[in-house]
Amino acid sequence: MDNQTSVSEFLLLEFSSTRELQILHFVLFLVLYLAAITGNLLIISAVAFDHQLHTPMYFFLMNLALQDLGQVSVIIPKSMINSLLNTRHISYSECVAQILLFLFFVASDFFLLTVMAYDRYVAICNPLQYEMIMNKRACLQMTASVWFAGLLYGVLHTSVTFAATFCSNMVNQFFCEVPQLLKLYCSKAYQAEIIVLVISLLGSLGCFIFTIATYVMIFMAVLRIPSEQGRKKAFSTCLPHLIVFSTFMFTSSIAHFSSAFNTPPYMDFVLTIMYSMVPPLLNPFIYSMRNKDIKVALSKLLGVS
Repeated sequence: MDNQTSVSEFLLLEFSSTRELQILHFVLFLVLYLAAITGNLLIISAVAFDHQLHTPMYFFLMNLALQDLGQVSVIIPKSMINSLLNTRHISYSECVAQILLFLFFVASDFFLLTVMAYDRYVAICNPLQYEMIMNKRACLQMTASVWFAGLLYGVLHTSVTFAATFCSNMVNQFFCEVPQLLKLYCSKAYQAEIIVLVISLLGSLGCFIFTIATYVMIFMAVLRIPSEQGRKKAFSTCLPHLIVFSTFMFTSSIAHFSSAFNTPPYMDFVLTIMYSMVPPLLNPFIYSMRNKDIKVALSKLLGVS
């Protein structure tokens, strides 16, 4: 292919040429997808229908579940359909949309986790002014900023990615992934993409440092709480978020650092699943297992005594 305009579609990674294994791939992805969808929908419903959960922390949690829901819905159904229909095709416009929406949800996820760290900081380190600082208007503004920043990142990154010239349409992944598309460039000059990646790295590093610094101050404040029960309660409100944030950072860091090396295709496949599917799948279970309020709300919702 001589230039980008000649690329009308891309060919995604073929899981297997054996029909039985294609069906197995479809079933496995279907199970993972339904588990992620069910878990996040339960979190959204529990927060929406239980008035006791209408607080900033659970409002942010509901938005996190929405983002996780969007993240898996952008990439998994297309892969399942391809396996079921024994095809590898994805149109150029579908590939653009997939990357835009995936980056949008992933970036929004990360920004929201940073905001949630600030919410826990105010609740524990400045409890007397919590309601005044984290009022309804402030929460709405923070959430809107998170979604807008995620959309801006997605649009910027996608625009730069598809401004290049592609010499192949063979994407070695089960969805249109930016690192794999970069390998299809005709030119080795990635100046524009490098600029975006540097901006992304600086933004991610800033959020990471902010979150770590926030938790250092939180832990220092918790250790000053005189009662052991008070310390346990404070830790219990932070632990789910800290686990979710650590899972997100761990999986995404491994996947992106590995893209700099010539890892085998099967390893790329496994690492991509880790950062794209594991966090949305685990987040609802982490919050429901470690949070009594969520457990009670889910019990009411499901009619379980």
